[in-house]
Amino acid sequence: MKQAVAIIGGGVSGLTCGVLLAERGYRAAIFAKETGQQTTSAAAAAVWYPYDVEPADKVIAWALETYNVLVDLGSKPDTGVSMIELRQFSHAGKIQIPDWAIPLGARLLPPFVIPGGVGESPGAPQSKFPSAFKSGFALNVPLTDTTIYLDYLASRFLTAGGSITANVFFKKLEDVSDEFVLVINCAGMGARELVHDVDLEPHRGQVAIVPKFAGLSCAVVCDDAPLMYAIPRTNDCVFGGTNELSDDLDIDPAVTSRIVAECSRVLNIGNPVVLAGRVGLRPFRKSGVRLEGDRLHDGRTVIHNYGHGGAGFTLSWGCAREVLQLASSG
Repeated sequence: MKQAVAIIGGGVSGLTCGVLLAERGYRAAIFAKETGQQTTSAAAAAVWYPYDVEPADKVIAWALETYNVLVDLGSKPDTGVSMIELRQFSHAGKIQIPDWAIPLGARLLPPFVIPGGVGESPGAPQSKFPSAFKSGFALNVPLTDTTIYLDYLASRFLTAGGSITANVFFKKLEDVSDEFVLVINCAGMGARELVHDVDLEPHRGQVAIVPKFAGLSCAVVCDDAPLMYAIPRTNDCVFGGTNELSDDLDIDPAVTSRIVAECSRVLNIGNPVVLAGRVGLRPFRKSGVRLEGDRLHDGRTVIHNYGHGGAGFTLSWGCAREVLQLASSG
């Protein structure tokens, strides 16, 4: 049996690190203020794409490693992972396909493609982009349905011998019991207070959950203002969104109405019923993702893994594998 490891944070980063460590014999325990559907991760649309995160050189490598793992998981039942066509649009002008996306099969969309595929059928007349969109490209990517995937990770972690303790709040990492000789810091926005990281800032994202409807077979995203995305999941659809500097976790009804109206306009549908609203704080770190080993004041080893911005799911396995390497090297 390898050493005891405490993982701080129960979102996708903490769970993924927990799975890798527990399955390799570490005595892993997750401690978190929130778990499962209460976490920031649960509010994410969770379509694979490196969004709102730095630095680009490291991010792309972590993202591509995660892409390969998620593709494999998509072939297994009950993971909540599937492949979906992502259609990325721009209001601003001609969109640029990122260099990393070309080997994955990214292709420019002709202007007669209907965003989202609503109303598309073989041989049917196709209309132009809504006037707001100037260009777009398409790419097949993994989609992780957070209502299923987070439970899958937790179950896999527990099956490997891990434990999860909820409603735990540490003021500092040294407060973790000294039976754990290694601490993994996956606290997300919580790291701002936990390790006094002034580089962390909350990028607030609000979404509306609406019923799944016929005709939307792909993910539709536009990152430039006004930000919008429509992501069909197994049992519902996520409409978004916002990206603003704020730590307000309250749902703003006016923002919900604006999100639904914009998504409905783009998709050319009537406004659907809103089943629920969610708000999450993307843990954006101005100096980039922090993934490194360090020492606590009491001499124990800590590995930091936070600051993933809007790309927690997208970077999860790549970052977790680097955490495992750091843990193994002592």
